[in-house]
Amino acid sequence: MKDISTFYNSCTQCPRNCKANRTDGKAGFCKEDKEIRIASAGLHFGEEPLITVHGGSGTIFFTGCTLHCAFCQNYQIAHQGMGKAVSKDEFIKICLKLQEIGAENINLVTGSHIIPQLAEYLKAARDAGVTIPYCWNSSAYEKVEMLELLKDLVTIWLPDLKTLSAPLASRLFGAENYPEAATEAISWMIKNNPLRIEEVKKDGITKDKMLSGVIIRHLFLPGRFAETADTLEWLKTNADSKACISLMSQYTPVPFKGTETEMKKRSESLNAIENRLVSKTEDQDLQDLIEAYDFDYLFYQELSTDTDWLPDFNRTQPFSNKLAKPVWHWTCGEI
Repeated sequence: MKDISTFYNSCTQCPRNCKANRTDGKAGFCKEDKEIRIASAGLHFGEEPLITVHGGSGTIFFTGCTLHCAFCQNYQIAHQGMGKAVSKDEFIKICLKLQEIGAENINLVTGSHIIPQLAEYLKAARDAGVTIPYCWNSSAYEKVEMLELLKDLVTIWLPDLKTLSAPLASRLFGAENYPEAATEAISWMIKNNPLRIEEVKKDGITKDKMLSGVIIRHLFLPGRFAETADTLEWLKTNADSKACISLMSQYTPVPFKGTETEMKKRSESLNAIENRLVSKTEDQDLQDLIEAYDFDYLFYQELSTDTDWLPDFNRTQPFSNKLAKPVWHWTCGEI
C-alpha cells in the first residue's frame, strides 16, 4: 500500500472528492483531518441478532462522517465533532478490552473517512491478539478502491442503502450521487464476502452467528413508501440469497441541538420527508411488501413509539443500560 499520507494530501477517499489537504490539521467535508477520533466504545445489544449473538457487538463509534444525514441519530459525533483522538496503541487496547468482555465482533461505526489509517490500526490490533471478526458499519457512501484496503481485514459488512432516489439523496445528504456510489459499494461487499453463518451454543441456548457476509440496512422514511419499494426491488434482484436484509421502521425525530445555521439547514433538508414516527398503516404496508418479496433472510423491526434508544454521547453511557455496556468514552478514556 502506498504511504498513508498521500491519501490525505488532496483527499478523494469518499465520493465527494473534496480534495482537502487533511495532513496539516485542516478538515475535509467529513469535518476531520487525518487523526482517528472516537466518541464511545462498548458492547451493544441492539444490532441484528446475527452479530449480537450471545455477547453483544463490540461497537466503536468514530467521529466524523462523509454523509451528514439531516436525520442522523449520531449527529453529535457525525456532524459536531464530539470525540477524542486515539493512538494506535489506545485503539488496540479498546479492541482487546471488548474482546475480553465477550464481544462477538469489533463493530466499526462510520469510519469511511479514515480507511487508510484505520486499516493500519486494524492490522496492528490483529497482530496484538484480536481474533474476533471486524464488522464494517457504514452509510455505503464509499469508493470500491478504498474498500479494497479492508478486504483482508473485514469479514462482516453492515452497510446502509438509504435511498435509490438521487433527488432525495441530494436534499437529505447533499449527495446526488449517493445511489450510484452505495449500490456499487454494496455490490462489491456482496461479491467479496459470501454468507457464512454458524450455530453457536451458550448456556443451553443456540443462536446463529455471522462469520462472513453482508447485512444491508434500509431505514424507511415516513411518507416515502415508493422509495422503500424501489430499494427493496433492487435488493431482491441484487442481494437476495447472497446477503441478509434488515428493514428498519425506527425512524425517530431527533432532538437536534446546534447553531442557528445548522438548525436552519437541517430543517430545510427534512422538508423532503415527513419528520415523524412511522404510522401503524405504514408499518402494515411495509410488512405486506416484504411478505410479497419473500426474501431468504430478512430482519424487520417491530413498530415502537419508544425513543429511549436515542443516544447522547455527552454521557459516558450514551445508550440505555439494557441496550449497551460502555467500556470507553471520549471524556475519560476507559470506564
